[in-house]
Amino acid sequence: MPTVPHNYNLGFISNEDIYEHVKKTVEAYRREITLDQFNENIIDPIKLTFDAKVYGKTIQQAVEDECFRQIDKSNTNRIGYFHQNLFRYAGNGWVVPSAGFDVENDELHIYVEMKNKHNTMNSASSQKTYMKMQGKLLDDDEATCYLVEIISKRSRDDAWKVSLDGKPREHKKIRRMSIDKFYALVFGVEDAFFRLCAALPRIIEDVVNDNPALALKNTVYEELTKEHADILASLYILAFKTYEGFDKLNNK
Repeated sequence: MPTVPHNYNLGFISNEDIYEHVKKTVEAYRREITLDQFNENIIDPIKLTFDAKVYGKTIQQAVEDECFRQIDKSNTNRIGYFHQNLFRYAGNGWVVPSAGFDVENDELHIYVEMKNKHNTMNSASSQKTYMKMQGKLLDDDEATCYLVEIISKRSRDDAWKVSLDGKPREHKKIRRMSIDKFYALVFGVEDAFFRLCAALPRIIEDVVNDNPALALKNTVYEELTKEHADILASLYILAFKTYEGFDKLNNK
């Protein structure tokens, strides 16, 4: 177990476990971007020019924003890992299986699918998930199934209402729940999710400060200016080097 620099005082998970879990999440984060990666799908220098001029940024800031946008797209699944796998530390029968539901507790007959945001499932996905839960109720008449939303419209624990084959469906044992209610259910602490959110900035800071190798490595700007001092010219050459006239930029 790691040596933890602070007492996070969560009360429902140990300092060592939450530190280790955050560390694993940060390790899974994308933390490097090179010029080749930046330009994998060919960057649009015209858009970056508009972004810089319209929003009053330097072209370097526009490039850095695009770098973070690309990195951010890669990290969405890592946040899913953080939310789901935290329940490995809950004990009392809670598990994160390799297949099946996202989180399960066979002793309590509770089966959970987790979604990051309330509007991330389309109609087909909602129906598929609901039917999976219906199947579980047929296999286990003691089961309760939950769709747990990290970012819900409101704090909730109510029957999940969907439309199947054009007909409204609702079952008291197929429920839609916000993450705060799920934390309360799992850990028996009403404000457990709030406590985690309040402590999270310090935990992440501790992890990053303790592990310098986890820092972001962004070489895009350095590589762009290596061949040409004018970063905007470098971007245009990168995208349009075979187009008529753009060879002139190499002479400036």
